[in-house]
Amino acid sequence: MRRAICPGSFDPVTNGHIDIFERASVMFDEILISVFTNPLKDHAMFSMEERLSMLQEATKHIPNAKVTFFSGLLNEYCKQQQTPFIVRGLRAFSDFEYEFQRALLIKKIDHNLETVFIMTNAKYSFLSSSSIRELAVFGGDISGLVPECIEEKIKNHVIVKR
Repeated sequence: MRRAICPGSFDPVTNGHIDIFERASVMFDEILISVFTNPLKDHAMFSMEERLSMLQEATKHIPNAKVTFFSGLLNEYCKQQQTPFIVRGLRAFSDFEYEFQRALLIKKIDHNLETVFIMTNAKYSFLSSSSIRELAVFGGDISGLVPECIEEKIKNHVIVKR
């Protein structure tokens, strides 16, 4: 069975993420969409539980997707899950440069791991979780940028935080 991990913070998940998951799902028998807790990043807008719930709802149409979470080193999590492939989405050259260096480091640590890069659909090339957070906090329109099933959750979360 060919399994891949799609790691990220997904705070929140965007339509760009969903596009990558859908495309990866036809390449692999199973994809683990794995929410990573990154202590080096600023505080997350959504809790781990909220992100997991939103991802499960937003990916329920992908039959071979499983939502998980982890903290620690990605290579260790891949080993634990017996998953030799890592899928990363790329929006721009700057993403490639960053992800290329990370992929080389992962390969140095564990030569059995392979990173697969999937270029974003051009209509999502500007989209990021941080831009969604900013739009939502300032009352901008996020429709069409995030899965419909979580759009209201994001808006309501921002209203509650104000």
